[in-house]
Amino acid sequence: MEVSERIIIGNKISKITIIANIGLSILKILAGVFGKSSALIADGMHSFSDILSTVVVMLGLKLSEKPADESHPYGHERIEPALTKILAVILLVTALMIFYCGLTTIIGGNYQIPGNITIIAALISIFTKEWMYKYTKKGAEQIESSALLADAWHHRSDAFSSVGTLIGVVGAKLGYPILDPIASIVISLFIAKMAFEIYFKALNQLLDRAADSKTIEEIKKIILSVDGVLEIDVLKTRIHSNKIYVDVEISVNKDLSLIDAHNISENVHSQIERKLKRVKHCMVHVNPYLK
Repeated sequence: MEVSERIIIGNKISKITIIANIGLSILKILAGVFGKSSALIADGMHSFSDILSTVVVMLGLKLSEKPADESHPYGHERIEPALTKILAVILLVTALMIFYCGLTTIIGGNYQIPGNITIIAALISIFTKEWMYKYTKKGAEQIESSALLADAWHHRSDAFSSVGTLIGVVGAKLGYPILDPIASIVISLFIAKMAFEIYFKALNQLLDRAADSKTIEEIKKIILSVDGVLEIDVLKTRIHSNKIYVDVEISVNKDLSLIDAHNISENVHSQIERKLKRVKHCMVHVNPYLK
């Protein structure tokens, strides 16, 4: 996928979700205030954090697609997982805030019976946020963006948050007001779990972790299918944001000319980069076959 197309798709998704989140945030906070629901207010705060995270995603997409330069000869792709870690921290802070609000309500015993408006707001939020999750996740997979995928899970966490809010609100109206703050605490734990998962996934993209076994096997098949390759001596892969770097050593007939051996290595290089779009660069070293 072309760089410009990737940015256009990512920005379109981000702008739509920002507009939706602004509306949902205002709706939930106002409904929480007037409907007397701490869980819904916390849910509204979570939606506001989504707006900030989506802005970070847009920034990450733009910066990560900058071409390589003298100071960054390998490109700027790692800006994206670096910003993804920021998104994870935003999620964790949101979880801690929601947990604190729920806990202080329980300790203080300041229970209130939510109004009917809170049920309506929670239902609207559940369906809207689930749609936003699926819409964003589909786009993230299309453009292979870790930051956009993290944002999708941010939307899903908000949907979970709204489900918990609905349970708490309905429980409170049925005569169990403590369920409203309890719901907000349970929600915060789910959000915190997602934050850690997203953080460590982004961390792996910054630590030169190897590609998955399926991708490695696919690379091996491509290499061995090239005429003249007798054996794979060494194969190393490393994840570079949403891309993969490949370093391979192959054995060829020791009696080949330098030009013929070079042509084989070039064929391996081009085949891997052509057939696997995630591979940003493949480095091939040729060894004489001595067995």
